Amino acid sequence: MDYLHLVLRIIHIGAGVFWVGGVLMMTFFIAPTLGVIGEAGPKFVAHLVKNLKFTTRMSIAAGLTALAGAWLYWIDSSGFQSAWMMSGAGTGFGIGAGFGAVGFVYGILIGRTTNALVKLGEQMQGKPSPEQLAQLQALQKRQGMYSRVASISLILSVLFMAAARFLVF
Repeated sequence: MDYLHLVLRIIHIGAGVFWVGGVLMMTFFIAPTLGVIGEAGPKFVAHLVKNLKFTTRMSIAAGLTALAGAWLYWIDSSGFQSAWMMSGAGTGFGIGAGFGAVGFVYGILIGRTTNALVKLGEQMQGKPSPEQLAQLQALQKRQGMYSRVASISLILSVLFMAAARFLVF
């Protein structure tokens, strides 16, 4: 049995489930709720980021997913050298990795915007000023766009990874 392959797959799939699941929960459930709860929203985000270390944990999961996936691709392609890369599976995993990379980059943008939201929330004392409200709305709009792109990219990545062994190009 190839234990390295097994361990890498467990890391890749386990961390990937956490990463993609977290992005989808934030995009489709938590972020829309934050938009309607008003003043409690920034406090909730601050707690999520500072106390629960959500962005740190998501970053670790994304990094582990990408590293384990790259290592698996390296092994399967004999060091990015073999004809396997042009096979249906190789191409499918490659396309999935491309979508995963897009999700990874947008995840970095989400993290930066989340940190800006936390910083803004710390500046607010009670009801936000008109300037703070405008800044909050702009950050939330940007966050929403980044989250949608990351979610779509990661869904496509998962679909290509799941179907890669069955693809024929």
